[in-house]
Amino acid sequence: MHRTKITAACWAAVLAAPLFVGLAASSCGGGKREGKAPAAGTRAQVRIGVSLLTRTHPFYQDLEAGLAAEAAAHGYQLNVQSGEFDVARQKDQVENFIVDKVSAIVVCPCDSNSIGTSVQAANRAGIPVFTADIAVLAEGVSVVSHIASDNVEGGRLAAQALSRALGGKGKIAIIDHPEVESVIQRVRGFEDEVALQTGIRVVAKLSGRGMKDAAFRTAEDILQAHPDLDGIFGINDDSALGALAAVEKAGRLGRVAIVGFDAMPEARQAIRDGKIYADVVQQSHAIGEETIKTIAAYMAGEKVAPMHLIPCRLFTKDDAAAGK
Repeated sequence: MHRTKITAACWAAVLAAPLFVGLAASSCGGGKREGKAPAAGTRAQVRIGVSLLTRTHPFYQDLEAGLAAEAAAHGYQLNVQSGEFDVARQKDQVENFIVDKVSAIVVCPCDSNSIGTSVQAANRAGIPVFTADIAVLAEGVSVVSHIASDNVEGGRLAAQALSRALGGKGKIAIIDHPEVESVIQRVRGFEDEVALQTGIRVVAKLSGRGMKDAAFRTAEDILQAHPDLDGIFGINDDSALGALAAVEKAGRLGRVAIVGFDAMPEARQAIRDGKIYADVVQQSHAIGEETIKTIAAYMAGEKVAPMHLIPCRLFTKDDAAAGK
């Protein structure tokens, strides 16, 4: 079984109760030795522990639905929990999965580095670990496969959209969340593309922690420091919507273009209303499905790719008008 170390490749409230999906069914069981698929003929129930970043965001709700649908198709049992942006809570969840001797663990890290010790503990217990949406960046960990959006390309799409909104020139800001690997990737793609746009200059890059209230306060600070700001890239929809609220409060709606990431319902409505210029669309349901398919292939003893990237696309006012 091929495994890989992911070191720098390729993301509030309460602890949600576990969600169990699937009835007892005959299936291949998880391997007990690190790096090996289960022996042929093993017929134990496959139980998968999942720790999401959050259950409050529509993206993760859709990702969870994809996990659940594909798990049911395979007769797998899911125990889905959520860290709710708290890495200590997420570490406890992973520890509980290890104690429960699950067949596999799926993690969407709250902190791509800090979660490393928990992944190492799973490695020592011989439990295969998969990451969805957000990769682990810690050194010395073994992750079978990472399944996520192509965030670098998504960041490039966001930069291209913001450049079009500004006619190729202007001062822009990034509302960041640098603790999360998926955000690191999309910001990298955004900045790489902006570097090709000679008339666009990034004048601020501050964290909004991926949450609307924090992003609102961050955007207020940026707008006060840069009264001539022309555009903002929010690394997710909460960041973009927080920025929109700050722009509206400052009376600068229509003068500061905003591009977000996720295209959740509230952001799509803001795009229809002309308040946000565009959003990058992720296929969160497909990420969930592909994660379970990858686990199934691993359980069957197949060689799986160390990374599966799902394409992104832009959502604009034209898409909204076309009912896409």
